[in-house]
Amino acid sequence: MYTKGKSILIIDSCTKSRSEIKQALETEGFEVWEAEGEQEGRDIFSKYDPCFIILELTLFDGNGEDICRWVRQDLKNEVPMIIVSERNREEDRINGLRIGADDYVTKPFSPLEVVARVETVLRRTSHRCNKITYRGVTLKPLKGEVKVNGKVIDLTRHEFKLLYFLMRHPNQILSREQMLEALYTEQQKFVSERTIDVHIKSLREKIPIEEPSPLIETVRSMGYRFLAY
Repeated sequence: MYTKGKSILIIDSCTKSRSEIKQALETEGFEVWEAEGEQEGRDIFSKYDPCFIILELTLFDGNGEDICRWVRQDLKNEVPMIIVSERNREEDRINGLRIGADDYVTKPFSPLEVVARVETVLRRTSHRCNKITYRGVTLKPLKGEVKVNGKVIDLTRHEFKLLYFLMRHPNQILSREQMLEALYTEQQKFVSERTIDVHIKSLREKIPIEEPSPLIETVRSMGYRFLAY
């Protein structure tokens, strides 16, 4: 169940390591993408823009250090990043931190420790990532952008504000009155509650996610609920 609203990309050529970390993260409510090599990692990062990277330095088709430099220097991106690597020399750890990693964990590792370190780094760097991600839908409040599985979706200002409000309250039933309070100023409060229904209908058409459950659920006589899982 993806309850954190945060997405994490694991880049590691070791299937066992990826699987162990992925399982531990998903148990704690994170949404996880995997890449087994440098090029796939770059592609997934560019497409999905995750909130966090867990990176192995030794990759079958390249070097994790190059990914770190690409993210920090070329993209100027401050996405939080932890290196989890079989390289355990002191100079490796120091270099990893110097090129931009926020933490460094050596293998063998405890998956639960990795999760704890991820949560610690996220608390420390919360100002860097305001994105919310559930079920492949990523909303960036500062950029005013929404992506669905990496594709930018064109929303009106009120559609964006409504989706943002719903995603900030996942799995909660929200009344039309609550949504009107969030969307409109006092001067605009003459708007009918049915306006919310129109915006919801439009969001469903633009983001047609229905499986395994509808993204936005109608709760009869009560309102709507954004289903995060």
